[in-house]
Amino acid sequence: MYQLEIIITVVLLLSFFILPFFVIHFEGKYKLVKKIGAVLICYLIGVMIGNFGVFPDTSAAYEDILNKLGTAFIPLDSIKELYNAGEIIRSDVTRNAISFIQDKTTAISVLLALPLILFSMNIKKWFSQAGHAMTSLLIGLVSVLIMIFLGYFLFKGNIEDIGNVGGLLVGVYTGGTPNMAAIKAALGISNEIYIMTHTYEMVFGAIYLLFIFSVGQKVFLTFLPPYKSSSTGSLQISDKDLENDFESYDGILKKSIIIPLLGAFGLSVLILGVSFFVGNLFPTDFKTTAIVLLVTSLGIGLSFVPAIHKIDKTFQLGMYIILIFCLSVASMADVRKLADISIDLFYYVGFAMFGSHLLHAVIAKFFNIDADTVIISGSALICSPPFVPVVAASLKNKEVIMTGLVVGIAGYAVGNFLGILVAGILNSGI
Repeated sequence: MYQLEIIITVVLLLSFFILPFFVIHFEGKYKLVKKIGAVLICYLIGVMIGNFGVFPDTSAAYEDILNKLGTAFIPLDSIKELYNAGEIIRSDVTRNAISFIQDKTTAISVLLALPLILFSMNIKKWFSQAGHAMTSLLIGLVSVLIMIFLGYFLFKGNIEDIGNVGGLLVGVYTGGTPNMAAIKAALGISNEIYIMTHTYEMVFGAIYLLFIFSVGQKVFLTFLPPYKSSSTGSLQISDKDLENDFESYDGILKKSIIIPLLGAFGLSVLILGVSFFVGNLFPTDFKTTAIVLLVTSLGIGLSFVPAIHKIDKTFQLGMYIILIFCLSVASMADVRKLADISIDLFYYVGFAMFGSHLLHAVIAKFFNIDADTVIISGSALICSPPFVPVVAASLKNKEVIMTGLVVGIAGYAVGNFLGILVAGILNSGI
């Protein structure tokens, strides 16, 4: 690699690693930034980096070679030969180095983040204290699957790669961004489809939360029973505890936190290494999927080890790495291709989100599940666990927080498996 490409590579990597710090800082400082959300902001920054003159233009010859290879970049040994032979120009070499970094950062970051996020999940404890949350969870999962399959048949033929889009939607509506990102990696979904699917999901997510925060409870109470408070045995969880569990980065650089956290990061690297080694034993077409499922399984398994689970701020570190992923994958998206993506994708995402929550409520009626439990369960699946305390506060009911957390954590655990399974079924042409 040439000296210029080395410098550009270092600068790009530093940008990916440092920019999330500033996004998180401003998110904690300004309410507007917090409302927009760190994930969407990183997507926007990434798109601007990749599409507004920051990267050099490439020649038609370089683009033709990439199209023939079907990859994000030309192998580094081949790029030198092509340049020395005069088949490509210097800016192609530079852009290829950038594409190499983008591709590897996107692939590795999400697989490093997943175990860290899963380490923080006390799945065994929350399941044992969940009560009727499991019923609501199962209804929620079934509702998501039904609406995604119905949407597949409604929009089949109008949406590019709709089978894999269905897998993405299962991931995001069971576990959120980390699962969606992992499924993208496992299935090799294009950056443009991934970005637009997730962007539409966030738009509808904002509309959904506005509905819940305003009239949602009143609407569901028209046909669902009200929540009955339990006077004994309630698990008390403070807003501060929840913030520390899912959002706050305060004190993360303290020696007492950073040293164990580095150990957890090292364990995540080890999990990725083991998964990569074992995954390479599988056929080429299944290799990436196997790696993602192995990383997920090992992350869940090690979350049962108390010494690992008790390490502070693993969730936050995992989400920081997810923001790196968001920057990287967005910088690879071509806005010209984004404009060509069918509006039917927009409808499919909305159909899956609102349809699954409505179906969840209808089925819950037959199981006599109360309105607050349905709302908190749907919110945990659609918006992920960090939103649980916010929704609980809008319901003026902190007792449902545990239910929401159980549902959300279970979604993190099963999202990758379900998403990949559903994509496989849909892609088989049922």
